[in-house]
Order: sequence, then structure tokens, then C-alpha cells
Amino acid sequence: MTDLLALVAVARERSFTRAAAQMGVSQSALSQTIRGLEDRLGIRLLTRTTRSVSTTEAGERLIRAAVPRLEEIEAELAALSDLRDKPAGTVRITCSENAADTVVWPKLAAGLAGFPDIKVELYIDHGFTDIAAERFDAGVRLGESLEKDMIAVRIGPDVRLVPVGSAAYFSRTPRPETPQDLIRHNCINLRLATLGGLYAWEFEKDGRAQRVRVDGQLTFNTIRSLVTAAIAGYGIAFVPEDSVSEHLVKGTLIEVLGEWCPPTSGFHLYYPSRRQNSPAFQTVVELLRHRK
Repeated sequence: MTDLLALVAVARERSFTRAAAQMGVSQSALSQTIRGLEDRLGIRLLTRTTRSVSTTEAGERLIRAAVPRLEEIEAELAALSDLRDKPAGTVRITCSENAADTVVWPKLAAGLAGFPDIKVELYIDHGFTDIAAERFDAGVRLGESLEKDMIAVRIGPDVRLVPVGSAAYFSRTPRPETPQDLIRHNCINLRLATLGGLYAWEFEKDGRAQRVRVDGQLTFNTIRSLVTAAIAGYGIAFVPEDSVSEHLVKGTLIEVLGEWCPPTSGFHLYYPSRRQNSPAFQTVVELLRHRK
């Protein structure tokens, strides 16, 4: 590529001196470059005299073939440069269903229309996806589960996980007063895709933490299914408060053990620290960023 650019420069300027000055190299270095190209091709490309430089028939043919392609490459490089200056392209994000429903999509819906050249792909995944291996630009996790070698941007407020059940369910059995009481209840379990195990319900009060492994008739792998089953009266579900806020207000669901459910760090967008972020990605980050 460098040799072809050198050949084109000499042919246009008809002078090694002017072409060398244009390219920022010495005349002898430029002459050596052209001579090396001619030696590799086994044919003379330029005719040199003491007063001028002109192309041979072979040199003219090569330049006619090369120039349009070199100009095309230049145009594409310029287009890539433009992409650095305006938000355009695809951003792939992996997140849980709850994060998508309560934080990611509402924020994108409110601001993405102003950036028509940005495409966003949301991949719903309840496991801890390796975003580098799966070629995602970023992932979403609760703050307490972030990896230390990632850049994290807070995109949502603190969250609470709360046990909820329907009025019909609690009409058949007493409400739990401590986390250990849940062992005697029909609880709706969540299976974690990453480990394949059931999620242990975590509680805390006055600095004392408790983990309870509950049992019940139903197990799901999505928050939405847990909520649906709880509304139907199949037992107690342990879910993010924001996923059931409307049902709590309406009385469709009833929260229990609230004093054992302190808030935890909310959702964060995370991505590798060593990367050159595109304007499109930076724009999506700003759309999602949490502002109090």
C-alpha cells in the first residue's frame, strides 16, 4: 500500500523532490521505495531523466487500476472517522427481564428516538453472562454482584427484594413473622441459570443476615412468572419491589417481612475497562445513567 501511494505521488508530481516533500520523506528514501517496487514486480514503472519523471506503459496501467481503489479506501476511512464524531451503530446489552422492564427500556424509550442512527439489541439473560466472550458491549447487574475489573455506571435507584403473597393465600395460612417461618410456607422458587441452583432468599435486620432455602410447588426462571403465580395464590414469591409496586398499591399482593428487607445497590451498566467506546455506546450510557 505504501509503495503504491509513493508511485501515485511521483506520477502526479512528475518529480521525486516534490513527491518526497509531499509525503514527508527524503528523496533518496522515496527513490529506494519505487526501485524496490519495480524489482518485486520485475518491470520498470517510471522513466527517469535529469529533468523529469514519467510513467511507463506498465506504470500508467498500474496507476489507472490503483488510484480508484485507493480513493475508495480513503473514502471508507473518512466514513469511519465520521462514525467517531456522531452516534451511529449497534449497541448490544445483556440484562435480566426485570432490569429491562423497570430500568433499561423505560429510559431508552424516553430518549432513543432522538438518535435514529443508533440500534440497540437487548438480550434477556438471567445468568452472569461473560460479555467479552459473547461479544456484548455491556451488561446489567445489581451493584453488589459487579466484577472489580469492570467499569460500572449506575443506571437505577436502590432496590429491595420483598416476599409477597396474595390475600387469598394469606387467608389460608398465617403470615410469616420471621424469615425462618418461610420454611413452613409454600414458596415460589427462582432457578438461577448460571449455577442451575435455586436462589436462597437473603434477609437482614439490625446487622444480622439470614439466608433461607425455601420449598414449594412451583419453580420458575423469570420474575414475571413468579409474580403471576403469587397473584394466583400459589404461595409467597421473593421479588424486586418495583416489579410488584402496582399490585401492592392495589392490594392484589401483600408484602411481608418488610423490616427484614433493606435496600441494596441498584442496577449498574458494566463493561470492560480497556476499550475504545464508540459515540453510539457513549450515548446509550448517558441515556441510561441514573440521575437523582
